[in-house]
Order: sequence, then C-alpha cells, then structure tokens
Amino acid sequence: MSILADSSTKVIVQGITGRDGSFHARSMLAYGTRVVGGVTPGKGGSRLDEMPVFASVREAVGETGADASIIFVPAAFATSAIREAADSPLRLIVCITEGIPQVEMAQNYRYVKERGKILVGPNCPGLITPGECKIGIMPGPIHSVGKVGVISRSGTLTYEIVYNLTRAGLGQSTCIGIGGDPITGLSFVEVLELFERDAGTEAVVIIGEIGGEAEEEAADFIKRGFSKKAVAFIAGRTAPSEKRMGHAGAIISGSRGTPQSKIEAFRAAGVEVVDRPDQVPEALRR
Repeated sequence: MSILADSSTKVIVQGITGRDGSFHARSMLAYGTRVVGGVTPGKGGSRLDEMPVFASVREAVGETGADASIIFVPAAFATSAIREAADSPLRLIVCITEGIPQVEMAQNYRYVKERGKILVGPNCPGLITPGECKIGIMPGPIHSVGKVGVISRSGTLTYEIVYNLTRAGLGQSTCIGIGGDPITGLSFVEVLELFERDAGTEAVVIIGEIGGEAEEEAADFIKRGFSKKAVAFIAGRTAPSEKRMGHAGAIISGSRGTPQSKIEAFRAAGVEVVDRPDQVPEALRR
C-alpha cells in the first residue's frame, strides 16, 4: 500500500528542459515512475527523450491525463508554477524549489488549499513509494518495499535513516519530505492522518529538526490516539539560538522550536526519540 502516489500515478515535470528538471525527469522515469511529459513555456511541441514537452500545465494534463506534477523552476517563477498547477485538474503538486519568499508561500498555501489540491514542499526532496513511484530527487536504490512510513523535514537525514532501515530489513511504504521552510504544504499531522488510514503502513518514523512547532503538533496528534508505532529523531540539538542551521525553518527564536521541547513532547506522547539515525531500526523493533 502507499499514500499519495503509486504505480498508476501519471506525472508531469514543470521545468523539464532545465538542468535539474531534465536530470530528475530521466531519473524518475528510470525508476519506473510514469513521467508522461513536461512543461516549459515557449518550448511546447519539443521532446526530452520520449517525454513530450508542453507550453502549459493545462495543455499537458489535457493531453496526458496526468494527476501529479513536480516543480523544478527557479524561486522567482515558483509561485506562478504552483498556482498554474493548482488551477489545473492536477491532484498532487510537489515543489522542489528552495528560496521562495515566506510571504509568497503564505499566499500560495491558501491558494492551493482553496482549490482542494495537495502540495508537498517547497524546499523538499519529494516523495517515493518504493518499487512503484518516485516523485522527487531522492536516490531510489536505498529504498525498499515494506511497511514503515517516513516523514521528514530534511532530505539528507531521510536518506540516512532510510538507508539504515533498508540495511536492517525494514522496508518502507511511503517516504515523504515535507520541506524545510517555515511554511509548507502538507504538515506532519496531515501525513500522519494519511498513514493512520493506510493499511500497508504499520509504523512511522518522524524526522524533525529545530525551529517551528510542527513536531509538537505531531506529538499532540499522536497523543490523541494515533494507533501505530512511532519513532522520532530530532536534529539540531547543539545549534545555538537565533542562528539558522541549514533549512530556512531551522532556527530557534527565544523558547520556541527548541530540540528539548520537541523531544519532551514526543516522549509525553509515548514516542521513543533516538539520539542517532542508526538507532531508528532497533527502536522500531522494540
């Protein structure tokens, strides 16, 4: 089982003719994702290998029947790309772009929600259902099919923990990077709700970091009755206050968003919090 995307999902790539878009379009296609085309304004009618290129999202969806899009465009054009996707019949939008201004994302968040679409990201690695569909930039070979769901704010930490899961024989149902910006589409809680309803997910790994209150909100949700085993890892325990560490959202302001507050919230909800990424598999088996 999976959440959000599976082998039937048809994907278009916004920015498919750019350096990153073309590289990852080919990578997703090689993984087995049904990449049915891409969008680059002014280049409609051309092709990238066997993938047709269209001038607009609406044209691409109309010609291919796509239900998901992944966005690889510079930050200056990302808002237009997100809104063009939200105005189309697409169901799922994944935005990889980093550096979108927060004020724009606040407006984009509402724009997408009002149209009933699902946004993953921005500033994220995307999502993968191992063995079925990859909509993102994560390395496919480290993933394996199984029953552990993974939710993360960090791409590279996701890869490290997934690698350890796979080595330990613990495959994954779906892995989702929700993004490291202060304002993102899907939240930890919304993804936990999806995993709760997924019969193919038996346990969940939550990978958090300093800044914001998303992890505390996830802990509150779990405490209210999440039925599946959950293990958490929180990055940034040694980060100094008021200093950004990596992601735009990874910054402690005053007493908000501290690693200790997140760890305490998870432990109060009955979630084991590990000290190192390589301890996750053992924690899941306890």
